[in-house]
This record gives sequence, structure tokens and C-alpha cells, in this order.
Amino acid sequence: QVKVVESGGGLVQPGGSLKLSCATSGFTFSRSGMSWYRQAPGKERELVASITATGGTTNYADSVKGRFTISRDNAKNTVYLQMNTLKPEDTAVYYCYAASWSGYWGQGTQVTVSS
Repeated sequence: QVKVVESGGGLVQPGGSLKLSCATSGFTFSRSGMSWYRQAPGKERELVASITATGGTTNYADSVKGRFTISRDNAKNTVYLQMNTLKPEDTAVYYCYAASWSGYWGQGTQVTVSS
């Protein structure tokens, strides 16, 4: 059974930081590219960051470059998203996606940036 479980979301003030985690099981994590997406109310889901299976290559949306960092620990089957200098426009539900077989999504974790 595949599991993709995000955690670490919450309420943070503008300029603050959060670190999201995505714990997985049930598929070969070390051979899977991983991504973080987000969806704000009334907007389409958008790609935030991605990382290759080995962690050697990462990509970011222009809106988060220099502020967010995606990383992974293949020994723990977990991918992370470090988010710094958060802005109100970063408010969204953040989803983890595993590019394995047909693809697996997590249930999402809410991030709210507000004073």
C-alpha cells in the first residue's frame, strides 16, 4: 500500500519559515523523482519545486527561487521543503507528489502566512 503523508504546515507570520516533510512508503522512493505543488483558494495547482531521484537536480518556480529549498533523504524515504522569507501569497495547501508508476499524491498540508 502506497502512503504519501505531508506534515509541517501551519500558521506563520510574513518573513517567517516553515519546513514541510513528506514521508512515503510502498514504492521505490530512491528511484522516484519527487515534487511539491501548492494550490491556493480559487487557483489551479502549481508546481513549486522538484528533485530528481538522486537529489542531483532541483527545479523551482520563479516565485519561490532563493526562498525555498527542496531536499530528500533516501534512507528515510522522505522529501522536504524548507520555506524561508514566507509571504502572504505563499498561503496554500501544499501537496507532495511522487513520480512513480502512475504518480502518487499526498493529502496536503495547509500553510497560512498572515500577521
